[in-house]
Amino acid sequence: MTETPPKRGLARGAANYGDPDFALYLRRSFASSMGYSRAALEKPVVGIADTASDYNNCHRTVPELVQAVKRGVMLAGGLPLAFPTVSLCEPSLTPTSMHYRNLMALDTEAMLSAQPMDAAVLVGGCDKTVPAQLMAAASADVPSVMLVTGPMLAQKFEGERLSACTDCRRYWARYRAGDVPAERIGEIEGKLATTAGTCGVMGTASTMACLAATLGFMPLMAASAPAVHADRLRMAEEAGALAVRLITHPVKPSELITEQSVENALRVLLSLGGSTNALIHLTAIAGRAGVKIDLKRLDALSEETPVLVDLKPTGEGYMEDFHSAGGMVALLRELRDLLHLDCKDLYGRTLAEQLDAAPPFVDRTIIHARDNPVSPVGGLVSLFGSLAPDGAILKRSAATASLFETEARCVVFDGLEDLARRIDDDALEVAKDDILILKNAGPLTPAGMPEAGYLPIPKKLARAGVKDMVRMSDCRMSGTAFGTIVLHISPEAAAGGPLGLVETGDRVRLSVKERRLDLLVAEDVLARRRAAWAPPAKPKRGWDKLLHEQVLQAPEGVDMAFLRPEGR
Repeated sequence: MTETPPKRGLARGAANYGDPDFALYLRRSFASSMGYSRAALEKPVVGIADTASDYNNCHRTVPELVQAVKRGVMLAGGLPLAFPTVSLCEPSLTPTSMHYRNLMALDTEAMLSAQPMDAAVLVGGCDKTVPAQLMAAASADVPSVMLVTGPMLAQKFEGERLSACTDCRRYWARYRAGDVPAERIGEIEGKLATTAGTCGVMGTASTMACLAATLGFMPLMAASAPAVHADRLRMAEEAGALAVRLITHPVKPSELITEQSVENALRVLLSLGGSTNALIHLTAIAGRAGVKIDLKRLDALSEETPVLVDLKPTGEGYMEDFHSAGGMVALLRELRDLLHLDCKDLYGRTLAEQLDAAPPFVDRTIIHARDNPVSPVGGLVSLFGSLAPDGAILKRSAATASLFETEARCVVFDGLEDLARRIDDDALEVAKDDILILKNAGPLTPAGMPEAGYLPIPKKLARAGVKDMVRMSDCRMSGTAFGTIVLHISPEAAAGGPLGLVETGDRVRLSVKERRLDLLVAEDVLARRRAAWAPPAKPKRGWDKLLHEQVLQAPEGVDMAFLRPEGR
């Protein structure tokens, strides 16, 4: 018996009115009103997720990229149909873009599944858009090509190269310390981000682009090509052609996101000295495909995976330097013996084949050799203990080594408003050796797990020359940030975790060597505090209510339970 060929193009997934032929007739009729010929409407369809937004500076080039994708689709014999989705830009959203990452993933998944398309190109860039799109692709399991907008260029200003946003933070810290006057900080403001693109350092956006390429969702060099280069448009055209190829040679997201490819991505994250946020996002993406990331396994990988890339915020270079130094090809070649080389990309090529076919060039000032690493161990470590029973993260590649073994009194801030109100009060009782702790800023709170873990140094200490302190929280920090900062403490305070019981004056012990994070308070004292603790009020409606009811903790990627496979 001959199998019925799968329906393609506009015939795919037509609504059911009890007459499937009429449904397709109706669909073609309305599509014709947009000026398409019958020949065009009979082509296979590539959907293009368009995330352009006047609120999203990182996505300024998206309209141009979409046109290049369409060109690639049409040259390859397909019909490109772009559709809008939620667009997320970190500086533009309240309380934080992380609060809406799962909403964008839900929106994108629904549109990938509900609309007729045989393959898709996902156009993203700013921090949370790429993970949201990959989460959606994993759940819809529609063959999908990732196309990132690319990083901005660093620009020289008065003899110094500047680019968002590590340099933003560096200058702002100097301003708070009184080293930079108000007129100068205003002048610098207009020089930090002068071209289109995502942050020009190895922040979350660029880290996620590198991980997406490692997973196989785009060519390796497409992770780092600057936003303003002509190569970026050629890569967009290639993405369109590749999407058409996927229609006859399908490679689904479920074939790309495997235990082996996820471990490769973890290796890359560690060797980049990449963003702590990327761990949460990779965990969420992997979780959609049923792959679990174990923080203790991450820690084991970190001990044998060196940091090889010398970029800000942990080094000196910018993303354009990484690209011209050989990019992901050169980095993966250096890590080759640590990787699962049989993992495949969207072309069906193994990682080994990709590396063998690539040019051998590498610039060792940016991408170091294994025998001369930036650091002999990976950029991230996981911590466990009485303060973090389910784990916490420290980016040791961006931290001060002399603070790795610290036992000290803590100064506690109960949420962002408390932090803003008291951090710069000259009456605040705080010393440079204290530990600053922010609680009630995790995913269950109205704060939405913001990038507030980079607690500012109290002004009176900054003016005295203090550059770093141990800081801890249940929220995140920007991938462009630096310092000795413990993040993602789990369970969070609002979930009843021990962090919610900490009070100013308690002693806390951090040991990077032992991978420990402990609250040194007697159990009977904690029992009394626990009895008096009450959970925060729950949101009453809308997205906030749904998120609060379903959101998971950091070790599960802060995804929503009902969006995981089979609602797990």
